[in-house]
Amino acid sequence: MLSDIITMTSLMLGSVIWVEIVRDFYHVLSHHWSPLYRLHAWHHRVFRPDLSPVSEEIYRKAHWYNDLPEALVMLTLSLITGTVFFFGSLPYSWMAWGGSVYALTFLIGAIMRGTGVPYADELTDITHRQGEFVTLPGDWFVNRPYHWRHHFDNQKAYYSGTLTLVDKLMGTALSLKRKTVAVTGASGTLGQSLLRQLYINGAIPIAFTSKPQSISIEIEDKKLPIKTLTWQVGQELELTNELESVDILILNHGVNVHHERTPEAINKSYEINVFSSLRLMELFITTIKTNKDRVCKEVWVNTSEAEVIPAVSPLYELSKRALGDLVTLRRLDAPCVVRKLVLGPFKSKLNPIGLMSGDWVAKRIIKAAKTDNRNIIVTVNPITFLVFPVKEFFVSLYFKLFSKKVDRI
Repeated sequence: MLSDIITMTSLMLGSVIWVEIVRDFYHVLSHHWSPLYRLHAWHHRVFRPDLSPVSEEIYRKAHWYNDLPEALVMLTLSLITGTVFFFGSLPYSWMAWGGSVYALTFLIGAIMRGTGVPYADELTDITHRQGEFVTLPGDWFVNRPYHWRHHFDNQKAYYSGTLTLVDKLMGTALSLKRKTVAVTGASGTLGQSLLRQLYINGAIPIAFTSKPQSISIEIEDKKLPIKTLTWQVGQELELTNELESVDILILNHGVNVHHERTPEAINKSYEINVFSSLRLMELFITTIKTNKDRVCKEVWVNTSEAEVIPAVSPLYELSKRALGDLVTLRRLDAPCVVRKLVLGPFKSKLNPIGLMSGDWVAKRIIKAAKTDNRNIIVTVNPITFLVFPVKEFFVSLYFKLFSKKVDRI
């Protein structure tokens, strides 16, 4: 009995997922093939940034020219799964027609919206409803904040319609193009590599460093100067105005006192590795005021795999674990996406015996971010990939159960 239920459910879900994949790739093709884009362009003409329609006429035409052809393609290709399982004489093959039924709802919805049936848009066009965003962009499921970015952040990204699977596979679940990205610890090995990879991926990098120097990166054997701001731990407030124009803040600065355990070493480790990062994160959060800020601004925090794996440096481990737990706690209520960078040992001045190169780590951070990975693990230690997700899940659950957000008056 249980095996029958599993079989039926798998056939149904599989056929629906197939239809969603068809839908998303049709969307991708619409942005890269001119004949289809002439139809799809009507969809992008419809909405203002607050998602209100420009006009009722254009709204209806967009459904006839874009949504209806898309639904017809979905319905046509949905027949593949039903036909294959039907002629394969597999048990419960009729469940594979579930994708066709699912596609039919899109066809009916497009016709209803195109003909102006009252309340059809409210029932069938959920990702284009107006109003304040009360949630962050979805991780595995597309919601209004996620889809808004396709219209008003980058039309060559965020293609997915219901499941974000295709965007994750294509690396279009986060667009860095034209994003202003500030990196702390920019004079260090990873900081330099991150600036370079951000530039290569179309971002506008800004270097935050505690050293009085101008930062530059090497691109195709040429030195490219990067906007550089000098700041000191404890003077985070001086960066308030600059953070207003920053889209993504990468908190990458830190210190490793190695074997030391003096009171001074304790204070230094926590002040630099924990409190400074938290102050900058909170300052950045105060700049989030609009719907666009909520869906386009992000914080990435380098917490290190020292959260779960010994780093042979007690104060580094203790301070990084504290930072990691506090970030986990804070992002329960954060008004923007907060990503963790859980990194293994890479070769740098802080760790001259690291096993990975800064460039290798930076490339994988950017690649993982573009797949919308909220916990980015880059390490050669397979244990971290197993232990960290479990630790993060239970710590986050514990914080949810035994703490609560108190609204400030």
